[in-house]
Amino acid sequence: MGAHEEKKQTCGTICLKYLLITFNFLFWLAGGVVMAVGVWTLVEKSDYISLLPSMTYAASAYILVLAGAIVMVTGVLGCCATFKEQRRLLRVYFVLLLCIFLLEILAGVLAYIYYRQLNEELKQNLRATMMQKYEQKTHEHVTSAVDKLQQEFKCCGSNNSSDWAESVWIRSNDGNGRVVPDSCCKTPSELCGRGEHPSNIYKVEGGCISKLEKFIQDHLKIIGAVGVGIACVQIIGMVFTCCLYRRLKSEPY
Repeated sequence: MGAHEEKKQTCGTICLKYLLITFNFLFWLAGGVVMAVGVWTLVEKSDYISLLPSMTYAASAYILVLAGAIVMVTGVLGCCATFKEQRRLLRVYFVLLLCIFLLEILAGVLAYIYYRQLNEELKQNLRATMMQKYEQKTHEHVTSAVDKLQQEFKCCGSNNSSDWAESVWIRSNDGNGRVVPDSCCKTPSELCGRGEHPSNIYKVEGGCISKLEKFIQDHLKIIGAVGVGIACVQIIGMVFTCCLYRRLKSEPY
């Protein structure tokens, strides 16, 4: 009877080991996805980050990159700990899982908070940024971001094209008689911004604020969903780790 019980425990341990190894492989792949989402947000859409006064959006992406990198390392460590059946490594693995869990929950919470306050923040700051910093020295990144924003989203001005009448650059001699930047034109060319007829420039209801807000909100949903989703999956890994640790602790060597 005792031998039979010992055999049952050994079979249970083997099953847990294979489950944890499978989990770690999937977890390692998930880490790559998490890191890729964070890097893509920072690299592909870095221009738009310069138009936001708050760093919450960028911080959420940085947290995902950090969490993704730790996840990939932790996945390898988890496999080693499971193969070697070392309780000390399993403890380290569990602590790392818990840290990653907290990081990803933090990224999800930050994304949700910023999602709620984004509209008010854009209303208060985007127009001032575009009017005061466009085509100004030391603010080339803002100029590039605004031009990309207006061309990519086919919009002109923060709320509408008439916003540009208050632009520091448009009102100066450097504006060369333009009423809007050339990036407002449907077919951009040198000095095309002198004409503001709807056939020449984009006249979009809600301006660039509504377009940028929707774009960032869509990405915040992705960041939040990825962070919270992977964090929930990690709970399974922590449960498997605890079960395997207890079995290894109870079995004789």
